Amino acid sequence: MEWIRDHLWWIPVLPLLAAGVSALLPRGWRRMSAGLAIGSLAAALVLSVLALGVSLGLSGMGSVNPAAVNFRWLDAGLGVVRLGWVLDPLGACMLVMVSLVGLLIFSYSVGYMAEDENFTRFFCFLALFAGAMLGLVMANSLLLLFACWELVGLASYLLIGFWYQKPEAAAAARKAFITTRIGDVAFFLGLVWWYAESGTVLFYDTGAGCLEPRALDLLSGRTTILGMATATGVALLLFVGAIGKSGQVPLHVWLPDAMEGPTPVSALIHAATMVAAGVFLVARVYPLMALGGGDGPSAALQAVTWVGAVTAVFAATVAVAQTDIKRVLAYSTVSQLGFMMLGLGTGGVAVGMFHLLTHAFFKALLFLGAGSVIHGVGGEQDIRRMGGLRRWMPVTFATYAIGMMALAGVPVVFSGFWSKDEILHAAHAWPVSQVPFCLALAGALLTAFYMTRQMAYVFFGAHRGAGKGEPAHPPHESPRLMTVPLGVLAAGAVGLGFLGTPAWPGLESYWTGRPAEFDPGRLLAPEAVSLMLLSAVVVAVGMGLGWWLYGRRPITQATEPDRFAQRFPATFRLWQRKYGVDEFYAATVVRAHGLLARWGDWVDRWIWGGLVLAAGLLAVGAAWVSRFLDEWGVNLGFDRGCGGLRLGGWRLALFQDGRVQGYLRALAMGVVLLVLLLTWGTR
Repeated sequence: MEWIRDHLWWIPVLPLLAAGVSALLPRGWRRMSAGLAIGSLAAALVLSVLALGVSLGLSGMGSVNPAAVNFRWLDAGLGVVRLGWVLDPLGACMLVMVSLVGLLIFSYSVGYMAEDENFTRFFCFLALFAGAMLGLVMANSLLLLFACWELVGLASYLLIGFWYQKPEAAAAARKAFITTRIGDVAFFLGLVWWYAESGTVLFYDTGAGCLEPRALDLLSGRTTILGMATATGVALLLFVGAIGKSGQVPLHVWLPDAMEGPTPVSALIHAATMVAAGVFLVARVYPLMALGGGDGPSAALQAVTWVGAVTAVFAATVAVAQTDIKRVLAYSTVSQLGFMMLGLGTGGVAVGMFHLLTHAFFKALLFLGAGSVIHGVGGEQDIRRMGGLRRWMPVTFATYAIGMMALAGVPVVFSGFWSKDEILHAAHAWPVSQVPFCLALAGALLTAFYMTRQMAYVFFGAHRGAGKGEPAHPPHESPRLMTVPLGVLAAGAVGLGFLGTPAWPGLESYWTGRPAEFDPGRLLAPEAVSLMLLSAVVVAVGMGLGWWLYGRRPITQATEPDRFAQRFPATFRLWQRKYGVDEFYAATVVRAHGLLARWGDWVDRWIWGGLVLAAGLLAVGAAWVSRFLDEWGVNLGFDRGCGGLRLGGWRLALFQDGRVQGYLRALAMGVVLLVLLLTWGTR
């Protein structure tokens, strides 16, 4: 226990070291760069599994107390800033998930990026991304978490814009970086406010941490000048940071565009790292989020619930009308993140985090499967120009189908059913309103519908990539280096769900410290049965509608209008345009920012610049006056005085010729003059 706790810092440091070494490698050292990244993450996975084992042992003994190690970082005025890391069930699960899914994505990337000339740089950025995320989940300090949070944002910018020669990729990277900065500013303000109120940034510090009862009790009794509880204000600021990072409405616009990066990057961002950071933040500070609720949910948790529910439905509707295979999955990620937030707001940490873990596996599987499809069809991403790929890509088809059914929530076998069902149970029992529950049902139906639509477009019917009949260059299955990770992720997409069934809620017991008891009778409880049946019916309806529209009568031409668009053209156009949110932001926020920038430029040029120019002209004028006075006043007077003195000296020098006779004559003349004066005076 003590050994792994004291050496937990090696888990993020190993990938960060690999990134640092790779940054110094020549471009041609491809194998070395990939080996460093994969080897470091494999070692991090081993250490993470050891940490999880220790944490499981403590949980089995009924203890979920965090094991924290804190250290003095720097002196700040009269205070000391301390950082640290923590080992607890929440962090241990995230460490294993991030390192395992990341390792599979890294291995897949060796095959996917084999022909890229910047292969070495790509693995350097991947290692930086993984190291930053691992540091984030094990941080015992809000300040250290924020530092890793910003590193994750930097790595995402570098990876989304990895193919920076493409204008779309460069624009997507800027969009992601700037949009998430909005949330990050709120996060930082919440951090500073929390520190000002509690006097520490450590989560756990032997009773003195900001997440421990003493600090929380102190915070809960304070209010702002507007009457809002201080705890609520801090929690909402932190939640805005989570909204930006996890792509929730209204800061969701960056996440779908993030698919402009290489497909492994999309899998890493959408499954295991960046977007999971926002959900993890809410889970980590959940004791703060829950403050001030009294007998019901707190204001902060109500905000989490409503934002999550709206996002789940909003993004699901947009996914229905997309034609890019990765963009469908991107909006699906936004929707599923909304489900996670809904689970956190209504059911607590165990409910939201269970869906995060299952989603990490099946969404990584889907994105890597999409990459396999793109690789197999020569770079095509438009699902309308695919079709019939199950014939040429059987392994990709089988694993993708597993991921699709897990995401749709097909009952019993697939993990997405159990984690989504827990969210529906929690939303149904939420005392505030049943609207989030209804929105969750609508989101589940739409998820089953758009994933069935995508499967029909990509894998069924005839291939539409090169006109009628067989394509000139048939699609091909991806190499084993890419398909083996798909198989491992598919196994996780199925097996992980059985750790959270009502009959044996292993993960919930682990997170809460209560012993897990196997009780099949829980599955037969009336409320459980009714909600599971309702969930199954919703999924069946969604998949049935999708198959009825797109699979029953195969699509034959890439130019054929969408079946949904034929029946509901106005709705389809609205969803295809993403409700015009991007255009609205362009017309308002972006335009206002542009106007403000132009106004700032005008002020800078003509006001501040004018003042500077006037000051410069005054200085030049003063210099000219000074020069005039110096040259024509001081210098001229001094020069003339010196000239007169020099002339007088020259004239006196005429008498100093060194001849004694002349001196005697002058002396005689002086005596004569003196006698004459004296004589004249006596008269």
